[in-house]
Amino acid sequence: MREKLVAVMLACASAQASAQYNPSAAVNAPKERVVERYKDDKTGEERTRTIEREVAKDQWGNATGNKYDLAVDGAFDGQTVAVLHFYTGEGFDFSLPKAALKEKGFNVVRWLNNPPTPKELASSLKKSNQLWVISDCFSRHLTDEHVAEIKKFFDAGHGVYIWGDNEPYYADANYLGEALLGATMKGDLRGDQVVTLMKEPGKHGLLRKHLLTTGLEFLYEGITIATIQPSPTQMLSPLLYGSADNLVAAFYDKDGRRAIFDGGFTRLYNKWDTAGTARYVKNAAAWLANAERFPVKLATP
Repeated sequence: MREKLVAVMLACASAQASAQYNPSAAVNAPKERVVERYKDDKTGEERTRTIEREVAKDQWGNATGNKYDLAVDGAFDGQTVAVLHFYTGEGFDFSLPKAALKEKGFNVVRWLNNPPTPKELASSLKKSNQLWVISDCFSRHLTDEHVAEIKKFFDAGHGVYIWGDNEPYYADANYLGEALLGATMKGDLRGDQVVTLMKEPGKHGLLRKHLLTTGLEFLYEGITIATIQPSPTQMLSPLLYGSADNLVAAFYDKDGRRAIFDGGFTRLYNKWDTAGTARYVKNAAAWLANAERFPVKLATP
């Protein structure tokens, strides 16, 4: 009964969600229609015709321009992304993702190195659109009480992005990932490559034709990465396989709930200008906003 109710709610909201999304949503290599003039070979008359052509690409091969992101600029004006930012080494100050998210209207509220109390976290999550958790190494920062509050938030349909990285930078990622998704990550692989769209299942590449990969044909995998481990419950769907054919990122999208589990948080600050990172971050936040379930009214220009 609950599943049917959620399905009806999502169906009713899906049309409204399109207001947040650009027309090219879920298209990796968008094309544009243009009218061109030509001379008829037989009559010599000037005529016009409409043709499709590839849009302009950046140096990495991805479509140029914010209109090829998943979300319309400003679509989530006033919405808040809460960030539990536990790893802050190497100058990682979250300024680059914050600027990218601002383009879509998201504000960022961030806790550095340590979380607030469970009560304070619960209060903040009531005002937040989604939660991102960036793990640290060795010891956990989250308690059972924190996880319980995050699970309530997730179960209510609000997005959660869980970021880890190479061993041992996944202490909280695994703790929270197992509690919410039955998922863990481990290992330490040197990545530092740009991957293209997936050509065959389980091989290096990015998932095709999904909202998360809108406007992306190439994506930087991160400099050092962990590998998501096979889960007996198979709750996650593959999103990004790294250059070593290891599963770097996967997502959950069931019963009106969404989450991403990712073993490459170095993408958030290392070689930011390499293929697709800013667009991916914006797409991820727009997707986790779950506009199909929680439509956001677009601000009047």
